[in-house]
Amino acid sequence: MATKRYYKEIKNLSKDELTTKIRETEAQLFKARIDRATGQLKNTASIWRMRKDVARMKMLETQAASAGKK
Repeated sequence: MATKRYYKEIKNLSKDELTTKIRETEAQLFKARIDRATGQLKNTASIWRMRKDVARMKMLETQAASAGKK
């Protein structure tokens, strides 16, 4: 399953790389939303996937921060 493979990939990123990846994905998500509003987006499922990816990355970021506090 691609989702599990993707999760393993982002799990091994450093904190800075993860933050960069989150910002890039959020920028892509914004662009996709604009494209959808203007009728240019062909794959509307990509918005859903990007939202889920951002949530996964933010979860890992939060887990890393809380593990660092302990």
